[in-house]
Amino acid sequence: MNEFSVEATGLTKYFGDFKAVDNVSLAVPTGSIYGVLGPNGAGKTTSLRMTLGIIDPDAGISRLFSDQRPQAVRHRIGYLPEERGLYPGMKAREAIAFMGALRGLDWSEGRRRAATFMIELGLERVIDEKIRKMSKGMAQMIQLIGSIVHAPDLIVLDEPFSGLDPVNQERLEMLVRRERDRGATILFSTHVMAHAERLCDRLAIIARSQRRFEGTVDDARSLLPMQVRYTPRADASVGAIAALLPTGAELRGEAWHFAIQDEDVEPLLARITASGLGVAGLSIARPALHDAFVHIVRQVDASFAADPASDAIEEAVA
Repeated sequence: MNEFSVEATGLTKYFGDFKAVDNVSLAVPTGSIYGVLGPNGAGKTTSLRMTLGIIDPDAGISRLFSDQRPQAVRHRIGYLPEERGLYPGMKAREAIAFMGALRGLDWSEGRRRAATFMIELGLERVIDEKIRKMSKGMAQMIQLIGSIVHAPDLIVLDEPFSGLDPVNQERLEMLVRRERDRGATILFSTHVMAHAERLCDRLAIIARSQRRFEGTVDDARSLLPMQVRYTPRADASVGAIAALLPTGAELRGEAWHFAIQDEDVEPLLARITASGLGVAGLSIARPALHDAFVHIVRQVDASFAADPASDAIEEAVA
């Protein structure tokens, strides 16, 4: 088995004079859930399309299952594009079977699998309902099932959670995990951090056309200091506590709030214990992926704004 199902190196794409993707590389481990995160317009969709061979890069290469010809392995891939589209006159079961047939799945087997998927996901009431009668979110779930009904080895989902209600978002998360457990590799893009935080084994963050981070969720969260909430004993003096805690500690009500690096946690606990000030409450929390994402993107935006050449780029794009 290949160590990586997806290997993209130095992908670059221009649209006119605008560089939509700039030297993006991705390596997606086989059997993992991998997220490509970024603000709207960052280059996520273009990167995925180049990875799949849907559009050609101006520079860089992409390999799927070690093959440099993505179209040669298309039968092993399930793809949900950002632009949704189904034949409105088709019934749900037939729409799913049709999408499977495009990937070589037998029609009757596709209909059987379609019904099984829909029943397992609680969608049995619309098995024989026409697409035109469905809500946008329900039709999206049908297209999603159609993209995986042929049991692909690689599943690529472009903004799959967009437009789904919370119930269908939960169904989709369950489906993604189940496909990973089956042995499939899942690559998806999103700008919603909660889904990535719950699902991803690894992730990349793209901002202003470039990859700015790659690693695990914990790697991303560790870019920021931990947040501490400390409540001393009621009889402890404010002055004594302030002298004990890091610079910038802020008293809010009865609790002190401050940030701290990983290596400073144990020394802090030792100082609190030795001081005799006591502990009425103490919580130490790692910032969420959302906080790390905002931190990375803001750093990129600040760097971009400070570069005099960026004004010319903005004018060219506008």
